[in-house]
Amino acid sequence: MSFIEIRNVWQAYGDHVVLERLKLTVEEGQLCTLVGASGCGKSTFLRLLLGQERPSKGQLLLQGKPFPAEPDASRGVVFQRYSVFPHLTVLDNVTIGLELPRAHLTGRLWGSAKRRAREEAAQMLEKVGLGAAFHQYPSQLSGGMQQRLAIAQALIARPRVLLLDEPFGALDPGIRKDMHALLLELWRESGLTVFMVTHDLYEGFHLGTRLLVFDKVRIDPQAPQAYGARITYDIPLNSDRRQTREAIAALPPHVLDAINPVSQENHDER
Repeated sequence: MSFIEIRNVWQAYGDHVVLERLKLTVEEGQLCTLVGASGCGKSTFLRLLLGQERPSKGQLLLQGKPFPAEPDASRGVVFQRYSVFPHLTVLDNVTIGLELPRAHLTGRLWGSAKRRAREEAAQMLEKVGLGAAFHQYPSQLSGGMQQRLAIAQALIARPRVLLLDEPFGALDPGIRKDMHALLLELWRESGLTVFMVTHDLYEGFHLGTRLLVFDKVRIDPQAPQAYGARITYDIPLNSDRRQTREAIAALPPHVLDAINPVSQENHDER
């Protein structure tokens, strides 16, 4: 049994079909990068995995059972825009991720339970390189540090699936390289299953163990919203640079043109 199975999933909003005929199986611990033209449904697919939306047709299964209908602790998410609480310190931003699910009525823990939660949050912050920023507020952090904080928030609940929606798109190249290293370190250590949307083709190739290309195959000029995107390429990845170049060269020109690749030399190999 596959860890995640996508069975003939469609997503439409009225007459606008965004995704169609999605079929996919993913084993636990894979790092899947998602690329494709803007508006082809990659973020919609993440929302389906998160439970923010339900498919118009088809099933999403987690170990043979339907995905929970609402976002829960089994799935963590990090967006391009830092999803942090500006009025809380760095430490409290992560601690609250433990308090809310454990204290359903008050939203706060007290006494020894509060102390243990803060200790756990502190350990996570140390892991993502924010050990010296416990008492700072998000506005006092750089962009890269805020994204480290968002990742700590997502991981503190120990999810089984991590969803990343262009998490490094707003960062400059030097910080992005550091964040790539951090993501790979956390992924290898935790064994998480990761889905990451990116518009950077080389980021997709060099971070992932599997590249999923979303593309609209059927197009009707008279009804441009009648058909949705599918996963047209499902490419297993490794650290062989030659094979990576060959895989990129095999992609259709319109797919390459729709993605925003940057110089391969700006990225280290996975």
